[in-house]
Amino acid sequence: MKKVYANAKEALDGILRDDMLIAAGGFGLCGIPELLLEAIKESGVKDLTFASNNAGVDDFGIGILLQTKQVKKMISSYVGENAEFMRQYLSGELELEFNPQGTLAERMRSAGCGIPGFYTKTGVGTQIAEGKEVKVFNGEEYILEEGIFADLSIVKAWKADTTGNLVFRKTARNFNPPAAMCGKICVVEVEEIVEPGELDPDNIHLPGVYVHRIIQGEHEKRIEKVTTRPREEA
Repeated sequence: MKKVYANAKEALDGILRDDMLIAAGGFGLCGIPELLLEAIKESGVKDLTFASNNAGVDDFGIGILLQTKQVKKMISSYVGENAEFMRQYLSGELELEFNPQGTLAERMRSAGCGIPGFYTKTGVGTQIAEGKEVKVFNGEEYILEEGIFADLSIVKAWKADTTGNLVFRKTARNFNPPAAMCGKICVVEVEEIVEPGELDPDNIHLPGVYVHRIIQGEHEKRIEKVTTRPREEA
């Protein structure tokens, strides 16, 4: 089965459509599948729902799709650092489903394991629990959270072999593995592709069984906030 494609547009060919639920990896500006997001933007698909920790910033990550009004709903944990996200949400143009970060990650991971839902104490007694089933275990209340079964997963890894085994680099792993697991189709962009057997099996973070298509490309290494301190006088 061919998994390596020439570019993001080719890797997404025949997959994209309006009204898709897309799970996207990344945290802040780290581990963002930027090439795939740009290809989604260029495709013109609309009314998308994204399950992602956040929406990047105004000109990067999912933020570029907010600018073109291609996103109708975000399932997210954090909405800061993005003025357009805030503007659309406050004006009622964008639907938003808040999730605690751990809950969001587990909703993705559970779906990837075929688990339709799970009970958690996180959010009990808050707005997060509104409208959700409550069950008591050992005298404690838990709320039911459903797995996120996405139509498409887009993630970014450091290395892949041609069979789809992935290695992530340091904190760029973040939400990428659970996001990759929960999609019916998973498309990955990486910095380097190697032959089978070149990756240490003990260092593989996500097995190729979850990965359907791979591209290799150049990536921008952004820093979210640059802070400096005054140089001390000699």
